[in-house]
Amino acid sequence: MLRGLTTVSFWADDLHAAKRWYSELLGVEAYFERPGYAEFRLGDYQHELGLIDRRYAPAGAAAGPGGAVVYWHVDDVRAVFEKLLAMGAKEYEGPVERGPGFVTASVVDPFGNVLGIMYNAHYLEILGETGAADA
Repeated sequence: MLRGLTTVSFWADDLHAAKRWYSELLGVEAYFERPGYAEFRLGDYQHELGLIDRRYAPAGAAAGPGGAVVYWHVDDVRAVFEKLLAMGAKEYEGPVERGPGFVTASVVDPFGNVLGIMYNAHYLEILGETGAADA
């Protein structure tokens, strides 16, 4: 039924500033753009991170952090967490050991979105099984 993550969408009052911030963080430019929207492909499976002008948010959409946290796998949670803070993100939840092979943390980006990061042993296991780690 649910076959895989396609796009995570974040809202931004200043789409231009959000594109610059995420381009610096990710080390890539948006690969797809439309008025009010920019999209990045990233990671081992080329998942998509979409930035949307907040004026297109559905009625009743939260203006501040809340809801589900999407965690992106990173190799060093503490280092990435510190980089995010240095770039102006605010701590949402500092690094937490969740058990052997699992560490999470999250920040609120400068545009009000929760960005989760995680070291996940299961992610690496699947990556190795699919051969994507060799790509």
